Amino acid sequence: MTPRLALEHLWSLAACSPAALDAVSLAGEDPALPSVYRVGTLASATIAAMALAAAECFRLRTGRQQRVDVDVRRALATFRSERYLRVNEGLPPELRNPVTGFYATRDDRWIQLHTNFQHHLDGVLKVLGCANDPKAVAEAIRGWDGATLDQTLADACLCAALIRAPDEWAALDQAKAIASLPLFEIERIGDSQPEAPGRGDASLPLAGTRVLDLSRIIAGPVAGRALAQHGADVLLINGPHLPNIAPLVIDNGRGKRSATLDLRDDPARVRLRALVAGNTDVFLQAYRPGSLAARGFAPEELARLRPGIVCVSISAYGHTGPWALRRGFDSLVQSASGIAWTESLAARGEGGGSDAQSGMPRHLPCQALDHGAGYLAAFGAMVALARRATEGGSWHVRLSLAQTGHWLTSFGQVADGWRTPDVTFDDVQDCLETVDSPFGRVTSVMPAERLSETPPFYARPPVPIGTDDARWA
Repeated sequence: MTPRLALEHLWSLAACSPAALDAVSLAGEDPALPSVYRVGTLASATIAAMALAAAECFRLRTGRQQRVDVDVRRALATFRSERYLRVNEGLPPELRNPVTGFYATRDDRWIQLHTNFQHHLDGVLKVLGCANDPKAVAEAIRGWDGATLDQTLADACLCAALIRAPDEWAALDQAKAIASLPLFEIERIGDSQPEAPGRGDASLPLAGTRVLDLSRIIAGPVAGRALAQHGADVLLINGPHLPNIAPLVIDNGRGKRSATLDLRDDPARVRLRALVAGNTDVFLQAYRPGSLAARGFAPEELARLRPGIVCVSISAYGHTGPWALRRGFDSLVQSASGIAWTESLAARGEGGGSDAQSGMPRHLPCQALDHGAGYLAAFGAMVALARRATEGGSWHVRLSLAQTGHWLTSFGQVADGWRTPDVTFDDVQDCLETVDSPFGRVTSVMPAERLSETPPFYARPPVPIGTDDARWA
């Protein structure tokens, strides 16, 4: 699979006009990072599709077509944006808790723990009955069979994944559910009159487009960030009680305002409904399926409240199947679905270092499922806005990390891709920009796509959670 073919697949799946593809130029190919998977193809295709959708929104508003250029190298820098982030010329706070990682089980399997949130860490330590120390955790896990621990932690609503081979994953009902779904869905859920993608000044594709971003960590925030870089007014809504990861707040908060609402409380739910009714165009959320519906914010309810709204739902393991409500993150989906197993096997067969020889799993060299799903979500949102402009209607865009991973694995592999040299901070200097912010001087990766008339940019620096009021300007 080449980047061009992957882009054409996305454009066709979204039922967009093939003629628009003539305006896109893609450069570079895999391997561009140390991986047997075609992560460069995923990065450049998803970013190019998102950028072309932005160009189409601009065309609908102004009648002017523009060129879109995407290079694999710059796209992969964006897919690793959290890795290249610097604050005041130094490294930001650590992303991961020391207990997060791979552990060997009693039956010679591997399991991955994800304990970057304190309540997830506390829950894992309680199940294991051990101290908060990686060595103590490793010793405790040596007393468990892998599948039993995997299911026990899932039943406790904690975050872990047994390392599975691709054929072992494919035999599971959840994998079959994912395989039965398209990569993403764009479904009409209500009627409304046609409405432009934005309002007011049309100097940017999404100028005047109002986006509520109810997401944390990477996939959802990347989608909101992508909409912001093309001119949308993005208001991030976090629960004041919910944990965040500081570097990701900075990296993925660029271009956004940030407010808090505690949706456990009636007044906050009333406030959010008022925001939705106040001409919100896109309602983006990445909670587990059904979580916001239980608070009164199902897509169909939002469409009744604000006809013409575009709802975007991102999940870990998809909206159907026995794992639909299982907690998950990018690395866990990689582990569960055979990606981490395959990366390790390829390197082990070629003597690829001590970790590979020990059989320890290996993740992709970037959070490709998170970033890929994020750009696909932004792409879907803009396609839905374009449909609203021509035929009206309220829309629901739905996708998951697991569906994105399933698509990535369908590309085939680069046999010796893991030998590709890594890309360091010094190697991406031309992809970076530095701005002043409340966090200090923030150096981060610029948008990868280039549009001939409306170059993407971040109109706002990142701000701490809760800086702004929960209202439209």
